[in-house]
Amino acid sequence: MSERSDIPVDELYVDRLPLPAEKRRALLAQAKRDGGDSLDVLTRLQRLLARVTNVAGEGASSAGEVPAAVASADDAADAADAADAADAADAADVANAAAGAAHGQTESAGVATAVATAAWHAHDLAEIESDSDAVLASQPVRLALTEGGSLAAAAGLDEVRGVQTLRVAPPVRRTSLIPRPWSLNPLARLWRKLTGRKDPDPLVRDAPDPKGKWSQAGRRRRWMLLALMIAQTALATHFMASVLPYHGADPLEFAVLVLFVLLFGWVSAGFWTAIFGFFVLLVGGERHMISKMAAGDAPIAPDARTAIVMPICNEDVGRVFAGLRATYESLAKTDSLDRFDFFILSDSNEADNCTAEVDAWQALCREVGGFGRIFYRRRQRRVKRKSGNLDDFCRRWGSDYRYMIVLDADSVMSGECLTKLARMMEAHPSAGLIQTAPLAAGRETFYARLQQFAGRVYGPLFTAGLHYWQLGESHYWGHNAIIRLKPFMEHCALAPLPGKGAMSGAILSHDFVEAALMRRAGWGVWIAYDLPGSYEEMPPNLLDELKRDRRWCQGNLMNFRLFLAEGMHPVHRAVFVTGAMAYVSAPLWFIFLILSTCLLAKHTLVVPEYFTAPRQLFPVWPEWHPERALALFSATATLLFLPKILAVLLIWVKGAKRFGGWFAVTLSMFIEMVFSAVLAPVRMLFHTQFVLAALTGIAIQWKSPPREDAQTHWGEAIRRHGLQTLIGMGWGGVVYWLNPDFIWWLMPIVGSMMISIPVSVFSSRVSLGRGLKRARLFLIPEESWPPKELRMTEKYTSETGKHVDFVDAVVDPMANALIASSVKPTLDDAKRDAVRAGRVETALLRGPTKLSNTQKWELLNDPRALAALHLLVWTDPRAHPEWCDARANGLSQGFLASA
Repeated sequence: MSERSDIPVDELYVDRLPLPAEKRRALLAQAKRDGGDSLDVLTRLQRLLARVTNVAGEGASSAGEVPAAVASADDAADAADAADAADAADAADVANAAAGAAHGQTESAGVATAVATAAWHAHDLAEIESDSDAVLASQPVRLALTEGGSLAAAAGLDEVRGVQTLRVAPPVRRTSLIPRPWSLNPLARLWRKLTGRKDPDPLVRDAPDPKGKWSQAGRRRRWMLLALMIAQTALATHFMASVLPYHGADPLEFAVLVLFVLLFGWVSAGFWTAIFGFFVLLVGGERHMISKMAAGDAPIAPDARTAIVMPICNEDVGRVFAGLRATYESLAKTDSLDRFDFFILSDSNEADNCTAEVDAWQALCREVGGFGRIFYRRRQRRVKRKSGNLDDFCRRWGSDYRYMIVLDADSVMSGECLTKLARMMEAHPSAGLIQTAPLAAGRETFYARLQQFAGRVYGPLFTAGLHYWQLGESHYWGHNAIIRLKPFMEHCALAPLPGKGAMSGAILSHDFVEAALMRRAGWGVWIAYDLPGSYEEMPPNLLDELKRDRRWCQGNLMNFRLFLAEGMHPVHRAVFVTGAMAYVSAPLWFIFLILSTCLLAKHTLVVPEYFTAPRQLFPVWPEWHPERALALFSATATLLFLPKILAVLLIWVKGAKRFGGWFAVTLSMFIEMVFSAVLAPVRMLFHTQFVLAALTGIAIQWKSPPREDAQTHWGEAIRRHGLQTLIGMGWGGVVYWLNPDFIWWLMPIVGSMMISIPVSVFSSRVSLGRGLKRARLFLIPEESWPPKELRMTEKYTSETGKHVDFVDAVVDPMANALIASSVKPTLDDAKRDAVRAGRVETALLRGPTKLSNTQKWELLNDPRALAALHLLVWTDPRAHPEWCDARANGLSQGFLASA
């Protein structure tokens, strides 16, 4: 127990108010004047605070000055019902102190008056009947007492159902979003066309240039890509058939050949994408780049307003708001800040996260002067995950903005990048969406630094190649992109997939689908792969990356159902195929390896059949061509590794200093090649499991990835990789028993499985990542010369203190005012009142640690319940000891260190 536990609760409560000691004593004396227990005293204190607000409002409005200069003893006496002049003078001092703390000596009387009179009109003291009403009535003045100036004045107050709430978001102007039902049956559409029936809801292509002047070039390029893939795959398949003993005539061999065609074609597509991306980057771009159509540094039109939205869900609050602050400050250094607003769109439901987000929002707004430009919205009805969160924003405020830039919780963007995106949209009126190519940075584990290096070195080849094939019919990755809001709201609302089972319902991976719908309506979807200043973070370790892949796998498989959807552009149909193949290729490869092992067993254990057909005159001899097998293996390795070599050559040509020098970047490439080869079989097994789980309907949990350098422990690695290790050992043992010579061909596969546990553990180590960084290995420019936005993000993250938590929101008078006033109250009726009373009673008696997260979340969503619980934990003798400890121990250094 704290030494302060013996202090009367009313004194402890008043000590939490950021007033001078003598003013706190005067306020407490007034509250105690008529005696009574702690409930009476603290209720009277809340009423007195509300009356102080009234005095401040009347004084400011009558004198036109800061209320501290004009509040009279008579007014204070009336407000406090003081019995004598001395007490009235003390009450006047309290009013002066409150008003002075609320507004400061430099703020205008108009701001002070607006805050004070708004609170007064919302709570006429004659209407304050219940104790919790008194707590709600005092919220505005508690908000006005905040350190650094009145939070109530800075953010503004709105009256909602008789309760004063902070203006955390702008006024709502609702717009409808009507999702179009999916038409997935091409035969039904054909029948409708043949029978002459009109579509009751025909597709609309309303872009200024729905076809696009670049579309012919894109079509020619894609036909060339298809020809190259077919020719290369046909040649490789011919070699593969010649390697097989019966050249594919055996049913087992035929199955192997079919799988080989699919897998080699998949690898070939990536190879040619990288090759053409290499040549595009080598010559410095190509004529259809969207960035070449921008309007230079021309001012952004006043009506071309952009909302920068960041959907979050139970994230690391310190990291999220650090990145947002760095982005805001970078934008503020341009001349276009007044064209942008920021929205934090929270889907959080963990109680401590919810309170911390509000605390971080008000702190960010104070630090950058962002009130009225940085807004916060937390949904209580959490549907459709991230896409539902964005839909909610579009319905409420989408009509106020021309563009929307979507950020992830780990996104950081420079002001130059943000303004460039807006100018590009203005200069290209048929563009519906422009996606940047975010660079991964900010992690220090070995695994994350390896992935950052791979993305930074090899990634530009693939993004430039994607742009070369797709042009204005490209990808959207869900973040670090700008969207034209009007067509997005009209055409990109997502209906659930029809039917039942795992592949139906709300769409999980919304980004590919929204890009396809935008293009279906005639609007261009572009990748600005050459635009700098866009950043994100990688998962810190292999297991966290695989958790993310688990979600993406089910989303991409669901999206494949849209392959035959009405009106989709062929490129986006191909995107749905490649999205599915990113994960389906794993079980295909696994089956290919299993069938290859079966072939080995067959030729080892079964006597060959030389006469396989009736009346066959000549025997069929199995043929073995190991030299062709080696040639095919070399060709496949070339397809996999040549793009990486070309990427490093490109860095040599353009300067390798920022990557640690030519030797360091080359050595890093070879280490990455080995490591990626080791991880490939591990990913294959996991992705196979993910595909099976998705198709069989096993539920997934959609949790945010860690935003810090989380390391993998041995226990978790054994639990996750133990079965893989056993599979590798068993598989290798069987192959060695069948044919010891063949084990060397399979060793890269089974050997990787056998060492997956230590690889997963050691690759997650921060110490190893930092050691390699000191050796200048896997170095990227964002580490050697980090941009200011990333430096500031790291700085602000490291400076993050502890934010307000659930206990603070209940106990501390200042934190309680902040959290309760950030939520709009619901309509009241007898049933809701009874439910509220039950929740408050349960929380009071059980204490915070025995409450479920859902119970805490429900209390935070109800300002009246929060106000009632706040008063009871201070006054009710039945309060759980944990509440008593919290009363004595004070605020956990979050909202106000001095409170």
